[in-house]
Amino acid sequence: MNNPNSSAPASRPASGPAQPVARSGGQVLIDQLVVHGVRHAFCVPGESYLEALDALYGVREQIELIVARQDGGAAFMAAAYGKLTGKPGIAFVTRGPGATNASIAVHTAFQDSDPMILLVGQVASDQVEREAFQEVDYRRMFGPLCKWVAQIDRADRIPEYVQQAFQKAVSGRPGPVVLALPEDMLTQMVSVPDALPFRVVQAAPRQEDMLQLKAMLEGAQRPMVILGGAGWNAQGIADIRAFIEAFDLPAGCAFRFQDLLDNRSSHYAGDVGIGINPALAQRVREADVLLTVGARLGEMTTSGYTLLTVPTPSQTLIHVHNDPNELGRVYHAALYIASGMNEFAKMARALPPPVQPVYAVRTRAARADYEAWQTSAYKGMPGGRTDQVDLREVVLEMERSLPVDTIFTNCAGNFASWMHRFHRYTGFRTQLAPSSGSMGYGVPAAIAAKVADRRRTVVSYNGDGCYMMNGQELATAVHYGLNVIFIIVNNGMFGTIRMHQEREHPGRVHGTAFTNPDFPALARAYGAHGERVTTTAEFAPALARARDAGKPALIEICIDPNAITPGTTLEALREAALKKQ
Repeated sequence: MNNPNSSAPASRPASGPAQPVARSGGQVLIDQLVVHGVRHAFCVPGESYLEALDALYGVREQIELIVARQDGGAAFMAAAYGKLTGKPGIAFVTRGPGATNASIAVHTAFQDSDPMILLVGQVASDQVEREAFQEVDYRRMFGPLCKWVAQIDRADRIPEYVQQAFQKAVSGRPGPVVLALPEDMLTQMVSVPDALPFRVVQAAPRQEDMLQLKAMLEGAQRPMVILGGAGWNAQGIADIRAFIEAFDLPAGCAFRFQDLLDNRSSHYAGDVGIGINPALAQRVREADVLLTVGARLGEMTTSGYTLLTVPTPSQTLIHVHNDPNELGRVYHAALYIASGMNEFAKMARALPPPVQPVYAVRTRAARADYEAWQTSAYKGMPGGRTDQVDLREVVLEMERSLPVDTIFTNCAGNFASWMHRFHRYTGFRTQLAPSSGSMGYGVPAAIAAKVADRRRTVVSYNGDGCYMMNGQELATAVHYGLNVIFIIVNNGMFGTIRMHQEREHPGRVHGTAFTNPDFPALARAYGAHGERVTTTAEFAPALARARDAGKPALIEICIDPNAITPGTTLEALREAALKKQ
């Protein structure tokens, strides 16, 4: 008979380690999430993973479950959570439609290199290959979209699969992983021990590579640094900044990785992305040594592969990346360094800098170009109008009045170019935006950011087209008391596509206009604060009221549709295109 006063569980023998007790597959799965340190998960519930939901109830004090209103929203939340924290964001979706809705976020996380684990319900094992209700072969569906996709057919292998999923999501080049969960597997009873917690695995540079890098920089006349990619932590960011400033190098940040170097640094030269400062683009082209750390050098960062010649750049390229398969994929480099970001940054910081680099004057000039691009080069509102909203002033007002560690999220669209150009990101993980250009990201990403750190101010900056793709998640923010400030830039059209239409087919506008709802009224119907801004002067007090609302708040900003980018108008684009015909 067991001693009723003993603190040992009944399943433990008189001596030796505890023996695993029988658990359902669903319970084993959720226990692994606890083992790996998961504190938040996002989902839309489905009967296909009911046992996992029940197990989540049992650990509700350890794992906060955020229920979204659409599977794509839940998956975007997980992707953004992974970007912000560096830990895999967890999303549960049901089979079939749930998985297909979530696929856009998986692709976004893949291109952004964000750690994420998508757990998808699946039909029972005895129904496979019958086109059962909502059946999809997830290996074939997600294969090109993620780092790894697998199906767990046996409950006793759940700890193995989940441990591998976490390990793959964070090691090397981070990214999304998909695990399919057959419904009957989750109900199987098994006695199996838990796995050990995952550990991030990254390569480190060779000492001889770092010495070669140092020699190449010391011999340079016109060096340039581009920072980008994922896998950074706060210490790595501090180390790479110290290296850049000690070597007195000019540095830009790749498309939508602008928070990797404090934009207030005298060595920050601007963002190397869409709408790049022409002076900065010229500096990249003219660089004799181009040190790229973390960035893949994809289409957006290279201005359509024009800043560097494919496959052999005119610049002496040093490419540092955490995935060896990315090195040499597009560009042949003079020096490849396969390394984790933080491991490289630590060794770079330890390098003794040159005493008086010959390129120091160019570093000062690069900063001056950046500051001029933010001020004197701005053309202002179309026709000098003052009766509508100037988005540059909106951006500057947010910078003046919001806390320095405010997290800004946005999705795709020309409206974001004002943030890219005029906002100075102050530190690591103050920008959450999809380098894949995916629409619908900004709203769920802001919710995930607020879930991850409720103390910080979070602003979701959206175009009207983007907002309507996942604006229903405002209900999620209200439900959980996540006081995000949602901003909608309303010009009544898909502005980026309209811009391309006017450039390529002037005057032949088709398929890009739409009618919006009354956004402030809609926000109030959800239970949020809502108001509209139609002039620049109205924005500052509206922002103050949104901050003081004590609940999620939405500000609709109505802009002149003609104001398509900070540097041009639709009318100017149309006129230039017509002259070419």
